[in-house]
Amino acid sequence: MLRRALSWILLAGLAHAQLAPVRIGIPVRVTDLVIEGSEVEALPIDPKAPLAVRIVAVRPHGTTFRYDIEYVALEAGEFDAAAALKRKDGSAAPIPAIPVRAESKLGPGIVRPHAPKLGDVPGLGGYRTLMIALGVVWLAGLAVLVWLGRKRRQATAAAHARRAQTLSERLRDLVQRAHAGELSERERAELEMSLVAHWRRRLALHDQPASAVLPRLRAHPEAGPLLVALEEWLHAPPPRPPVDMQRLLAPYRDLQDDELELAPTGAR
Repeated sequence: MLRRALSWILLAGLAHAQLAPVRIGIPVRVTDLVIEGSEVEALPIDPKAPLAVRIVAVRPHGTTFRYDIEYVALEAGEFDAAAALKRKDGSAAPIPAIPVRAESKLGPGIVRPHAPKLGDVPGLGGYRTLMIALGVVWLAGLAVLVWLGRKRRQATAAAHARRAQTLSERLRDLVQRAHAGELSERERAELEMSLVAHWRRRLALHDQPASAVLPRLRAHPEAGPLLVALEEWLHAPPPRPPVDMQRLLAPYRDLQDDELELAPTGAR
């Protein structure tokens, strides 16, 4: 009983000392505060409460506990820091008062920042909105690049197809004119040189002399038929017997761009 009485006397003296005014918003720490009874803990901080209280440290003190308590006054007035404490075991034993008196140098009623009025802050803006906007722009740019790349590939493939078709058609026209005896010597020579150059590249015969290349090309199953036919047509006067143009031109059906250099059709 004597110890309990001494603790209440200590708390009463502390309460009297704590009535010295404190500044709003400045933390105040009370150390070695003995509170009789079971252990106490701070209630969750209420943003609207005029006083924020937390327990910094708890130490045993005989059969009771000694506390370091910190509080911050948010409004001017007299308050009880013990109102923000409770018994940890849920008991209803009273907690001695811890009075706090806070003063403000501001005018009355001006202790907290005023809440912004609607419309003072723009509805959009800030880092998050900027990142979203940049992400949308980046995705849009990526989509445009993908679309342009696809269109470019399609255009290139179409150009190659047109080029290959044009080469095949021009070759067919030249061969048909050669069979009909309508090519000049110059045109026939240019056609034969183009065919020989094409097959030399295709068969990797660059390092061999022409005297060895021509016999080899005449005997080749793909290169030979058209080259041999051009030579025969040179010495056979028109009208010449019909030939299988599809068979002669089969090796050239899928010509790619720049695989065969041909003079413009109709050149004389």
